[in-house]
Amino acid sequence: MDILKTATEWAKAEAFSTSFFILFGVMFLAASVGFGQLGKTELAKAYILPTLVAGILLLTIGLGLFISNNSRAKSFPAEYSKDTSAFVQSEITRVEKTMEEYQTIAIKVFPAIIAVAALLIIFIDKPIWRAISITTIAMLVVILLVDSNANARLKVYKKQLESVEIKEIN
Repeated sequence: MDILKTATEWAKAEAFSTSFFILFGVMFLAASVGFGQLGKTELAKAYILPTLVAGILLLTIGLGLFISNNSRAKSFPAEYSKDTSAFVQSEITRVEKTMEEYQTIAIKVFPAIIAVAALLIIFIDKPIWRAISITTIAMLVVILLVDSNANARLKVYKKQLESVEIKEIN
């Protein structure tokens, strides 16, 4: 197995995956414009700012991850040729750290935020709070969907990295 090719393909798959953040960010921004142009009710007008903020956040996340993953992919050949073993070990360490962060954020923090937002919908009867809560839930669902796929790819990538590390030791 060529670990350089595997690492590069993984980084490119991550860059493609983050393009969905960009796509959904644009969709949230379009929804904000739509609510601004077509919204007649107080609730429809309340969605303008929350969907605008969610769109900007998703665009920022998407563009940031896209740029960082592309730059990582470009730096892989130099790192690999410099010290293959150090490259594999640094990738394993980075993957483990990312997976731990995913476990904390996606499994604990996001569901708690979603639960609070759902409770706000039920208990607060102000249109702006309902719009904020529903938009927050929608944005976090998008993030969870994209990140769950990324996490699955990370697990496969980690196994590939570990198999290379084991072969190098033997």
